[in-house]
Amino acid sequence: MSWFESLILGLVQGLTEFLPVSSSAHLRLTAAFSGWDDPGAAFTAVTQIGTEAAVLIYFRKDIGRIVLAWSKSLTNKAMRRDHDAQMGWLVIVGSIPIGVLGVTLKDQIEGPFRDLRITATMLIVVGIIIGIADRMAARDESGGRHRAAKQRKELQDLNVRDGLIFGLCQSAALIPGVSRSGATISGGLFMGYTRESAARYSFLLAIPAVLASGLFELKGAMEGGHVSWGPTVFATVIAFLTGYAVIAWFMKFISTKSFMPFVWYRIALGILIIVLVATGALSPDAGESAN
Repeated sequence: MSWFESLILGLVQGLTEFLPVSSSAHLRLTAAFSGWDDPGAAFTAVTQIGTEAAVLIYFRKDIGRIVLAWSKSLTNKAMRRDHDAQMGWLVIVGSIPIGVLGVTLKDQIEGPFRDLRITATMLIVVGIIIGIADRMAARDESGGRHRAAKQRKELQDLNVRDGLIFGLCQSAALIPGVSRSGATISGGLFMGYTRESAARYSFLLAIPAVLASGLFELKGAMEGGHVSWGPTVFATVIAFLTGYAVIAWFMKFISTKSFMPFVWYRIALGILIIVLVATGALSPDAGESAN
């Protein structure tokens, strides 16, 4: 991998990790459209460490409170009723599905799931799902001519059942084209949570899964000795810087705006990929690395 490739892929990772458009799909597509080798699941996982570092810094106050309260709850029963302590447990519970499925489906994630036809299909299908969830949330928030606006749930209302459902939605992002934030936020909207609450829990929930995946792939890459470390580290730093800016923008955006621009973008991109693959202009495994 060249330094220029790592710069572009790092920017793509940072720009798309927190938006409901699928960062893994965009990394895969950027390589395919540019005629580069597929950066691979390992590169994606390692650069995600950079974007998760951005989450750790942006939500550092929330994370600090949660970790402290959760730690105290291990020995202090009274603390187990504290909201921050409960959030710590709910992040752990919500991380179980993706942990189990990530290990179980590892070969499929690194192989068949990276087919561009699957990526295109997921872009379209999940885009439609996000659109439906967004319309439901908008209807509840605005009410209607003959009904009042409906109060949607906040993070204080989160329970174990909802945490597991959030976790199952997150695990769908193991397939390129789904989008971790898109799946978890739309799942939260279907369960009646506000956009901001769904997004905040989505970002917190991603921390254990992404860091564990990144460190696991990092260990494998170090043992395999086939990674271009300079460009990969450079891409990770670029992803961190870009990702932090995107988080700050996105949290403001979702408080007042609809997800529909992302929905139409996903559908258009998915259709374009299908057309290019169908006409032979793009191979479904274009740019696939021999590694």
